[in-house]
Amino acid sequence: MIGLIQRVTEARVTVAGETVGQVGKGLLLLLGVEKQDNQATAKRLCEKVLNYRVFSDEQGKMNLNLQQVGGQLLVVSQFTLVADTGKGTRPSFSSAGEPGQSRLLYEYFVQQVKAQGVDCATGRFGADMQVALVNDGPVTFSLKV
Repeated sequence: MIGLIQRVTEARVTVAGETVGQVGKGLLLLLGVEKQDNQATAKRLCEKVLNYRVFSDEQGKMNLNLQQVGGQLLVVSQFTLVADTGKGTRPSFSSAGEPGQSRLLYEYFVQQVKAQGVDCATGRFGADMQVALVNDGPVTFSLKV
């Protein structure tokens, strides 16, 4: 499972012109599910995302996590994160999870986030989505478990 987190001052996802999820200060998470992923993988990534220290403390150092700053999380499924780009000029998606299993793990991930009391919004799994964000910093990290 791969997560690309971006620290944002705001972010939103729209489908067919309708806003389906939006957040203020917090993180935008683009989430890719691989074939071998399972609930344990999703739970580990959830813990990592929620505890990753990307917000500044009083000294301007990245020492605070999402929950410590009272931030929100926007989770958007993005299977292209798991692409194999090592050969040629066309990505291979052979390591991507099957859509049915990936949807279940995506939903499980979101449930885990909400169980921790985090204000969480989502995109729409499998939809053609447009994502708009204001990247704060910019700060972007790729997380893999």
